[in-house]
Amino acid sequence: MTGPHATHRGTRRSRARSAATAALVVLAAMVPAAVATADAQQVDTALPYACAFPSGRQQATVRVSASLPDRVEPREAIRPTRVTTTVELPAAAAVDLGVPKGGEVSAATRLTVAVAQNKATAEATWRGTVQPVTVPESGPLTLTATGDVPSVTARSTGDLTLSAGDLEIDLAVSAPDGSAAATGTPTAAATGPAPTTVRCTLDKDAPGNGLLATVPVGSVTSGPGGSPSASPTGTGPGTPSASSSASGRPQPHPGSPQSGRAPKIAGTAPGSTTDRSGVPPCRYDAQHPSDEMSLNSYITGYANVRKQKGASLIPVSCALIEQGQPDFQFPPDGNGPAVITQHSEGQLSYQGRAQTAPFKATFLTFGFVPATATMVLEQTAPLTIDSLGHMDTSTYYTTMDTYIRVPLVLRVTSLTVNGTPLDVGSSCRTRTSLSSADPEPAKHPEDHLVLHGKGEYALGEQATGYILLSGGPLTGETTIPAFTGCGAGGEDLDGLLTAAVSGPGNYIKQIQGQTCGLAAPVEGQCTKDLQPAQIPVPER
Repeated sequence: MTGPHATHRGTRRSRARSAATAALVVLAAMVPAAVATADAQQVDTALPYACAFPSGRQQATVRVSASLPDRVEPREAIRPTRVTTTVELPAAAAVDLGVPKGGEVSAATRLTVAVAQNKATAEATWRGTVQPVTVPESGPLTLTATGDVPSVTARSTGDLTLSAGDLEIDLAVSAPDGSAAATGTPTAAATGPAPTTVRCTLDKDAPGNGLLATVPVGSVTSGPGGSPSASPTGTGPGTPSASSSASGRPQPHPGSPQSGRAPKIAGTAPGSTTDRSGVPPCRYDAQHPSDEMSLNSYITGYANVRKQKGASLIPVSCALIEQGQPDFQFPPDGNGPAVITQHSEGQLSYQGRAQTAPFKATFLTFGFVPATATMVLEQTAPLTIDSLGHMDTSTYYTTMDTYIRVPLVLRVTSLTVNGTPLDVGSSCRTRTSLSSADPEPAKHPEDHLVLHGKGEYALGEQATGYILLSGGPLTGETTIPAFTGCGAGGEDLDGLLTAAVSGPGNYIKQIQGQTCGLAAPVEGQCTKDLQPAQIPVPER
């Protein structure tokens, strides 16, 4: 009689240990660790580019700086830190953009970085954002972009190189009063057509073909004739080791069984910044008390208005989240993936109200009449976050699908048409919540917006895509209902707004930032007063 009980007891203990281990592995993978680079090489490389402006191609100088590991082991992530991309555009560029005197330019950059090791190659995108810069009266226009970039993991030994490639710059121009310039380029306060995008290509005679850095992977490699290759310690930035060719292309290592395996890019992570200017507070208070599972994060992005063939910027807003405990279900026979489910709830928070920060959008109504509206999205019931994941119990490789459901009413607080203010009153809003097709309509029959995120992570590597704790991109499509209560003094504006805005097929892309976990705040993820340290950058 003691045998079966002992076996059963052992099985339960084994399952408990497996569940605990799995939970720790999953949670550790979901929260990016703070990066500490002990032995680092500093990259600071200036490269010549040619950029295509409306009037023609113009030369520009692009300086890339970053801190990278001096050496890593196979499957150890290479995480570039302190990444800065500085673009120096000629004075003629400001004229080309139609920047008025005293105007400002804000920008977002996307630098393609080629990653190569042995015969294998991959590509990463280094994104950055530029805070508004006043255009100088004379001289070049300098834009300095900063942001987090994806890590790279080499799967075999041998020198890994990173080289700069094409560069895209989204430019937004604003007049001195903060309004959109005559070019129609949007600002954070008034969003119409997509920002002007300038595409730049690396000059053919760029030094080292754009080589930024070489990171040796594994033990000291052998150069020609079997002699050890030089360590990059003490060499200049971008200097290839002896096992690389003069062009910066790494040479295959004879006998390496994995020489053809491409380096793994940890996803093109959405950009973020730590600049808090103009960002609303995001913290728990007496009205919203926190507990050990409380998280807070920022979210921002774009929402298309299909009828206007334009997009509205949803400004950086705060979300307070009560994270649910993840539940692990292991297969009875030990074969197959473990299933992970998690249910969390949350709410938007702006000045004590469950809503986004106010935002403006400018469109050409009916194709020719300019109209500017100030709006907010008001949450009318709890926001729910449901995650479903599958984990390989032997490798802990996990994929996760997350659906965020939130009932949101669009409220209009002011409206100007063709320069004339129209009084919309205090009750102008959509009749019902924005609505999306739900993957489980029987379970969630009410009107609500649905956003979907998909993420994955492997043991020892950074999460990619969307994970609740680390954030990422969320997308969806919604129908904007008809408007009601719009107008004052007997003027009915319901029909005008309904005809101009309401309808189906409006694509939404929101970026959630890294969360701050209040129970165990992590430096780089939380400020000293327990607000999210990272501010996400909107993406189209």
